[in-house]
Amino acid sequence: MRVLSILFCIALAFILTFSSWEVVADTRTATFYTPPYVPSGCNGYQNDGVMIAAASDAFWDGGSACGRNYKVEFGGATNQGDPNPCRGQDYMVVKIVDYCPSGCQGTIDLSQEAFAAIANPDAGKIEILLPLL
Repeated sequence: MRVLSILFCIALAFILTFSSWEVVADTRTATFYTPPYVPSGCNGYQNDGVMIAAASDAFWDGGSACGRNYKVEFGGATNQGDPNPCRGQDYMVVKIVDYCPSGCQGTIDLSQEAFAAIANPDAGKIEILLPLL
């Protein structure tokens, strides 16, 4: 029994070590879209609130991104000459409820309210850190 406990602990440590790599965030870009937010590509006419987003081809994965939650952290302005559009909130969590079609200008298309929570909407596009929760 002790051997099984040790093997279980080793296996758990191994899983946690490699799963922690997924928490490392890549620098991506975010844009925003405006209401109405329904129907959505994931949930049809279900109202999912306003802390939502549409996934681009970068992680849509045939719709498997539906329902995933992402912690979106402000990363900076996309243009060097632009003033810092940061709103002061470090991050917010959004749920993927839609698909941002080909030609999407950002890695993730946030609802207008989600974008405004971390950045001035006048910026239009910002850099973000996007780890999956």
